Formats: sequence, C-alpha cells, structure tokens
Amino acid sequence: MIDCYTWTTDNGYKPRMMLEECALPHKIVPVNIREKQQMTAEFLKLSPGHKIPAIVDHDGPGGATVTLCESGAIFKYLAEKTGKFYPNDALARAKVDQWLFYGSATFTTLSQQFGSWVVRMPEKVPAAMKHYDAVIRDMLSTLDKHLAANEYVAGAYSIADMSMYPDVHLHGVKDIGLGEYPNLKRWHDAIEARPAIQRAWGPFPS
Repeated sequence: MIDCYTWTTDNGYKPRMMLEECALPHKIVPVNIREKQQMTAEFLKLSPGHKIPAIVDHDGPGGATVTLCESGAIFKYLAEKTGKFYPNDALARAKVDQWLFYGSATFTTLSQQFGSWVVRMPEKVPAAMKHYDAVIRDMLSTLDKHLAANEYVAGAYSIADMSMYPDVHLHGVKDIGLGEYPNLKRWHDAIEARPAIQRAWGPFPS
C-alpha cells in the first residue's frame, strides 16, 4: 500500500495519475495547503521543503518503507518499481529524463508563476502578467512544435508526458485555450481520454 499525500494542484495530481496508471494500491491523504497543513511537523518529516506531493510506500525494495517527495522523483521511483511508462533502453530513457526534468523543473515551475501572477493574484501587476503570459505561451508553442512530429513527447506515452499534462490541462486548456496549438490539443485530448487519468482527476477525498 502507498500513502499519497497530496492536494488539488498541478503537482498534486501527478502521483495520482501514475498510481492509477500503474494500478498500484494506494490511499489518498489530503494535505490542505490553503490551511497550511504542509507546514505541520508531521508532514515536514515526509517533505522537508514543505511541498506536496509526498508518498510513503510500505512495500518498498526488500520490504523497506520508502518515503519520497518531489514529483519527478516520485515518477521515477514508481516507474522503476513497476517497470511501466519508463523505457529499459538507456538512450530512450535519457530522452524521457530530458522531458521529465523539463516538465518538473521548467514547465510546472513557470506555469505556477503564471497561475500566481495572472490567474490568482488579487493585486494585478501588469508587467508580471504580461511576462508570464508570454512565457506560458512560449512553452505551449515549444510543445506544440515538438508534438507535430511526435505522438508523445519522448516516444511512447511515459512519465514525461504525465509530468506536463496537469499544467497543460489546468492552464493551457482553461486559461489560455489550445486553439492555436493543434498538436498539443491532440496530445492533451488523448491523455485526457485515458481511464486512469479520468480516475486520477475524479472527486478528491474530503
């Protein structure tokens, strides 16, 4: 059994997607970041940087209990645990890593800034809004151009795709629109239609 500590954010949906795709038994443990539950002493033992998500795998290698935070690390751990959505070939794996790290370190980070400055910030700062609007459109364009010649971002559907889907879904679809990015829309819609993804984005436990 895997305990998944998470919330309804872009990063928060990532482990839920992977757990559903891999059909791993798990329990969702809500961490309400609006109420600062990520700052509790109990949660800080799981995620020293007070970020969601985090997981506790009670059936890790050799029967050990494994505690992990950071969505990219969680993706890789679950992929290696199950042998799914992460290729065995070294060159193919390097390509997946490239896009996984882009998704985790660049795409989500900058998308979160867009969400903060453009969508949620009560005090509007035009210069910041203009900057992050341009940034997210550039990233969407980058993916659209890449996906013109690729069904998924790094070969077969993988953890690299899952690392970027939540921000495309939350900000690309809802805040920007994908009308100008037909290849990205095709990619998004194909992932959205997967039963495991629909389960992962289903009702959040209270």
